[in-house]
Amino acid sequence: MSITIKDEAGVAAMRTACRLASEVLDYLTPLIQPGITTLEIDRLSAAFMKQQGTVSATIGYQPSGYPPYPGHLCTSVNQVVCHGIPNDKPLKKGDIVNVDVTVIKDGWFGDNSRMYLVGGEAACSVQARRLCQVTFEAMWRGIVMVKPGARLGDIGHAIQTFAEGNGYSVVREFCGHGIGQKFHEEPQVLHYGRPGTMEELKPGMMFTIEPMINAGKRDIKEMGDGWTIVTRDRSLSAQWEHTVLVTPTGYEVLTLSAGSPTPPAFVTTTAC
Repeated sequence: MSITIKDEAGVAAMRTACRLASEVLDYLTPLIQPGITTLEIDRLSAAFMKQQGTVSATIGYQPSGYPPYPGHLCTSVNQVVCHGIPNDKPLKKGDIVNVDVTVIKDGWFGDNSRMYLVGGEAACSVQARRLCQVTFEAMWRGIVMVKPGARLGDIGHAIQTFAEGNGYSVVREFCGHGIGQKFHEEPQVLHYGRPGTMEELKPGMMFTIEPMINAGKRDIKEMGDGWTIVTRDRSLSAQWEHTVLVTPTGYEVLTLSAGSPTPPAFVTTTAC
């Protein structure tokens, strides 16, 4: 496994790219309301990226075996697990939607996603609200495990035990990933696993933590567009994502901005 260790200049560049990615979500937050289409969200994000001097990493992205991705971001609604393609169907009260944004700034990639409750908390079911909150906390329980000497399995174990302990399931076919001057680098960051296993964390490593948690079973299926992934049992799914740096003393969350949701109470710092 070849993992890129970022130097001081690389870390500085990633801080900028990741902050800008988070600011796209800040901009979109008040706009995600009942009646807006995910295609309009995509159009607005493209205009905002142009204004901030970034470009979308997803538009035209084509891994081996996939068609070119057509959106500037991913919008995954309700039972869509990930890679939802923006379309012209209006969002309605009570929907939950994940918006996943990756931007490129000066050759560096910033990647993050958030869940949105369409119409606000009062419009969404207790189940939907709880799933989004548990998934948010699961991500952070993985993040706080990050420090030199820890192992990737520690992150996955923390996420899995918390999610399953709350009655949910963890999607296993998709994972977090290293990131920097490439969209996807080593290592793969599983959201399940055993403590003390897999790669040891070292300062300068950088990767995403992005658990996908289902209200029902963990089984998924791919839709005919070649991208959209949904829960096989049609249950709700949620995802949150941050990009994290391993520091000499712990971790730094790079995808934080003025509008980022407040971390759970057990998180004492976002950089250490």
